[in-house]
Parts: sequence; structure tokens; C-alpha cells
Amino acid sequence: MPSRARKKQKQKILVRSPNWIGDQLLALPFFYYLRQAYPQAEITVSCVPWVQAVQFRNWVDRVIPLTQPADLSPWAKFKAMEASAQVLRENGPWDLGICLPNSFSSAWIMARSHVKRRRGFRADSRSFLLNEGQAVLDLDALHRSEEYVRLLSSEIPNPGPARDFWGVPPENPLDEGTPGVITGFDPLAAWPDVVPAQPPSEKYWVLAPGSMAESRRWWESSWVGLARQISEETGLKGLIVGGKIESSIARRLTEDPSLRLEDWTQRGAPSSYWKIFRQSQFAVCNDSGLAHLAALCGPRVQVIWGAGRVQKTRPLGPAVVKLTVNPVECWPCERNECLRTTGPKLECLGGITPEMVWKEISPGLK
Repeated sequence: MPSRARKKQKQKILVRSPNWIGDQLLALPFFYYLRQAYPQAEITVSCVPWVQAVQFRNWVDRVIPLTQPADLSPWAKFKAMEASAQVLRENGPWDLGICLPNSFSSAWIMARSHVKRRRGFRADSRSFLLNEGQAVLDLDALHRSEEYVRLLSSEIPNPGPARDFWGVPPENPLDEGTPGVITGFDPLAAWPDVVPAQPPSEKYWVLAPGSMAESRRWWESSWVGLARQISEETGLKGLIVGGKIESSIARRLTEDPSLRLEDWTQRGAPSSYWKIFRQSQFAVCNDSGLAHLAALCGPRVQVIWGAGRVQKTRPLGPAVVKLTVNPVECWPCERNECLRTTGPKLECLGGITPEMVWKEISPGLK
């Protein structure tokens, strides 16, 4: 009879990763613990194409991008799901599958891929697709990072709070901080195929003004005010980072030379910015995927926080991360668009001033 070790070597594990960059980066403890639990297993990730570049290749063996629908029609979506399942079947058989998203489609593809043990939370009417479904009881009270690790409860029974994974970074020279499960994040090991953007030789700060939701995007005029204050107080130049969508705001912000801003958008995949964040004096970000990247890679991060729930999706990492919040009556609504009927729209963001943000940043500058 084969030994237990030999059985583990033959195990093939399929993980359906999150659909958003921020959620994928918050899943880092999950992937770390998964590899610790199954050191000899072949671990494959299936993911949407836009998070392919931020998979943790030091802990997974393969990444298979999912087929995307030709259009938004139900038939096109169904065909894409079936095409993805066919590819995964051809790369099986799979002993264990874990769905990190709570969507019906992720569980459907897992079942259609003929995964033997299918694990995920029993949400979105998909319980019949998961033969190791877990209750959703207190998910709202968990940080998303803890939510993902909860799916490994049988392998890692007591992982501890999400923040303890990274420890508590020192806030001043007299505070040595609290050590975490791992000592830091290694982008070269996690993203070996990524070509990083090379930082300038002079000191700089980073601003990431993008976000998919309007309820998480600070006003453009506020970015101007903050950039002007930083330029006048420190003389530092700022690098604007982001993708194609952010290039338009970067173009407008760089029109005023007194702001000392440079357009560094569209320099590759999000993970291409890891060195830019690492060598910066500090970064200021909206609640976005780049805020989570900065938390992993940068020394100091200030996040302009809008409608999101801090306890659920606060960026975590080895960096010193601070949030600027304006907790109005309807905050946090967690909606992408403001539905407020009385009072000013998006007051949670509009009430955050450049002076408030600068007051949070300036004490930590050398």
C-alpha cells in the first residue's frame, strides 16, 4: 500500500482565484498556508486574465487563464464557462478544488472540471455544486484575507487574525513592532516573469488616483491640492501610476509644472510597479488594487478611503499602512455608486481634504 507521502506527491489541487487585483493580493496568506499544508502537491490556479500577473508563482506551479465571453449575453457567458471547464478537465484529474470567489460560475466550472473534492462557501445558490461546502455564518465579520484562509480550516486550524500574518510594523525608532508569520514580501520570487519599471534616481513619492468604483475615487481637484502641498513642502516629485484608464487623469495632472508630477501610467502589469513602490518615500492611493500592491511592496502607504468597509478589505502587508477616512452617517455603504438622497453625494470622499491627508503623511517623512 503506498505511503501517505507518496499519495501527497500525486495530489493535484485546483484553486479558482479572486477576480480583482486587491482580493487576489489579500489572498496571499491563503496561498502561503495552502503550500505549507501540501508541500508536494501540484497546485494550479485558474483565474481571469487581468489577475494572471499577480499570482504567487513561488507557491503555485501553474496558472491557467479562464476563457472570456465574446460579449455580455448569457449564451456567450455559458460558452466561455464550458470552454474553461474543458481546458481544466484536460489538465486534470483534480483531487481538490477550492473556490475563493463566492460566485455561482466559479463553482459551476469547478464541478464541470470534474474536481473530486470541491470546497467553497455555500453562497449564491451553489451549495449543490460543492461537496465540501462551508457555511457563510460570520463572513461579514471577517477580513477578506481571513475569509479565504477559513477555507483551509481542516488543514490550518488556528491561523490567527489576518493582521498577525504580517505582524505590526514599527511606527517609530523606539517601537520594534511585532513579528509576523513571514518576515516580508519578495516580489522577485512571487513574480519572476514580471519586468519591473525602473525608478528614477532622485527621491519621489507615488500617487495612484485610479479605482474601478466612483465611491472609491478621490476628487481630481483634491489630488491637485495634495500634490501642490507636497511639492511646496518637500520639493519631491510625484510619479502617477496606473493603467490606461488613469492615463487621462495623469495627462491633466502633469499639465501644471508646479505640481512636479510625472506620468508613469501604462508601464506594464500592476505588478510591474513593485519596485516603484518599494523605493518611494511614500505612496498615496485610492482604495484600489494598487493600494494593496503598495501595502505589499512599499515602505509607507496612505489610502484615501471611500465607501468600503475597513474591517473587511483594509490593505494588509509589511508596509506601514494608514487610512484617511471621513465616517459620515451612511458610511460604509460598500456600494460602487453613491445612492444618497439627502445631503451631498459621496460626502465620505468629499469631506477628505488635502490638508487631512498631508497631516497623516508628514510626521513620518525623514
